[in-house]
Amino acid sequence: MLLLLKDGPVTASYLGERLGLSAAGIRRHLDILVEEGLTEVVHRRPPARPGHTAGRGRPAKHFRLTDQGRAQFGHAYDELAAEALTALRETGGPEAVRRFAKTRFERLVEDVKPLVNEDESVPAVARQLAEALDAHGYAATVTSVGNGVQICQHHCPVAHVAAEHPELCEAEQEVFSALLGKHVQPLASIADGHGICTTNIPLTPVSPSTAERQER
Repeated sequence: MLLLLKDGPVTASYLGERLGLSAAGIRRHLDILVEEGLTEVVHRRPPARPGHTAGRGRPAKHFRLTDQGRAQFGHAYDELAAEALTALRETGGPEAVRRFAKTRFERLVEDVKPLVNEDESVPAVARQLAEALDAHGYAATVTSVGNGVQICQHHCPVAHVAAEHPELCEAEQEVFSALLGKHVQPLASIADGHGICTTNIPLTPVSPSTAERQER
């Protein structure tokens, strides 16, 4: 794949010559990469020979990496995002980071409308929140636990950034609370090293002081 990254688009014959393998064997491997979405085929006509019209002849099959294939070589998106938030804090202060974090999360769940502040509506809002987060890669579910419900996020696309900038998690809880009309309890966070982000939503009123004691 490194040759495809550096030299692509290239033919199976070219790769065979570079690697000392048969073109047929290389082609079989490339076909597998195409099926996996890591490479794609582009057709290029052979260059014109002296005395011949350009563009004649059967188009040669070339292979190149797709975006998914390039992603196999890694990226620095997390580092870039963390550096951007650090720069934002340095220029605008902590409040600027909090505003950004809240606005970002509000956009993720913008289709979720707050319902009436009654216990029977809380599970419905929680399910809407989970569906909205699920659509953005958070793999969210809702579970009934005792006298409450919990929103569990089995994946966090921004976990590495949130580990450096907890404002992202704090904004999430703030938006949850606003939409649910209740104080919510963050129980676990992937950014802090847990396997799942868990937010508990009591169906009976819980004061902030009581919630703090329960979290200890």
